[in-house]
Amino acid sequence: AERLPPPLSGRVYGRRWLVLLLFSLLGFAQGLVWNTWGPIQNSARLAFGFSGWDIALLVFWGPIGFAPCFFFMWLMDKKGLRVTVLLTSSLMVLGAGLRCVPVSDLEIRKKLIHGGQLLNGLAGPTVMNAAPFLSTTWFSPDERATATAIASLLNYLGCAAAFLVGPLVVPPPNGTAHLVSLSSTQHIKDRIEAVLYAEFGMVSLIFSAALAYFPSRPPFPPSVAAASQRLSYRRSFCRLLSNFRFLMIALAYAIPLGVFSGWSGVLDLILTPIHVSQVDAGWIGFWSVVGGCVVGIAMARFADFIRGMLKFILLLLLSGATLASTWFTLTCLTTVTHLPLTTATLYTSCILLGIFLNSSVPIFFELFVETVYPVPEGISCGVVTFLSNVFMGVLLFFLTFYHTEFSWFNWCLPGSCLLSLLLILCFRESYDRLYLDVVVSV
Repeated sequence: AERLPPPLSGRVYGRRWLVLLLFSLLGFAQGLVWNTWGPIQNSARLAFGFSGWDIALLVFWGPIGFAPCFFFMWLMDKKGLRVTVLLTSSLMVLGAGLRCVPVSDLEIRKKLIHGGQLLNGLAGPTVMNAAPFLSTTWFSPDERATATAIASLLNYLGCAAAFLVGPLVVPPPNGTAHLVSLSSTQHIKDRIEAVLYAEFGMVSLIFSAALAYFPSRPPFPPSVAAASQRLSYRRSFCRLLSNFRFLMIALAYAIPLGVFSGWSGVLDLILTPIHVSQVDAGWIGFWSVVGGCVVGIAMARFADFIRGMLKFILLLLLSGATLASTWFTLTCLTTVTHLPLTTATLYTSCILLGIFLNSSVPIFFELFVETVYPVPEGISCGVVTFLSNVFMGVLLFFLTFYHTEFSWFNWCLPGSCLLSLLLILCFRESYDRLYLDVVVSV
């Protein structure tokens, strides 16, 4: 029997929510595994003999994993979502498994843990870039921003869960180093092992589910834009690198979010000198990301209802981020500013900063895709997240040398937010993909 051509306006399938759920869980697990060590760094130093440099490197494997970013973008463009997701999740299973290998030699164990973190880092390009590609492939134009928000923000929620899981399961080392008994060191090590095994189980489960069911695309596309022809891989890069408006907004995203990712990855290190405990630092990290995810999904839903407002939403969010980061930085300079340094003010400024910056991510993604359409979604967002990881990498690289005093690190935050705000103010928005969907399907 001959297949009938699909209706011009496109078709959506109920199973799109299952595809979104599986992909979002993969992103959640990748974020959780990446952020395992930062929130429990004091305990990890004791149990595995990690140095400060080791802790910084364990976080650093995340941006290093973005080195083959363009290979994953090419794979997604040529082979579709299923192949890319299966390759990504198998790397994650392998990485989570390596960290669990029970070797008594601590040096070998450290190498295995570093190797596991690197393999998990290699999954980063897919879980962070594929959200707009997935939402265009499966969702109608009035659900796209929401689907992008859910798929991209659950990776951040995984990072947030690590702030909670680590400090709640793993006890901090009490007392000074020479007073900690062998039995309590063993107890801390056992609890860290329990976290590693649990994460391995979770990643394996998600991989099995994706292997059983994760289609590349629906039988019929959901919109005109999803069905339309895209530029080739090479032409896409030429278009992106020669598009001044894209480069402007790419920097507006990459600089503050790269700085913020690096900063939140070592939040415990930054808050320790001002006498904030590992558990409090964990809660601050947790609520700032959870708030960002909730507000981000709400903002994306708003953007789906009132189309063509992406620049305005970004201006609001980045103004808020600039004010919140300035407040936090000035609060930490107690000797100069004499602003009240209380747990409440620290919580409030950090959480507001996280809410404003994290919730801007899906809005930025949608704006990139609209600005450079018909460049494939995976490629435009891949270039931008690669850039933000470069900024994060540079910052963490400097941190490995200047890790005794953090005021320079804190000042990077308001500076980057202000620069981003100015770039967005000068940016002229356009909605090429939306125009195609609205005009052609009418």
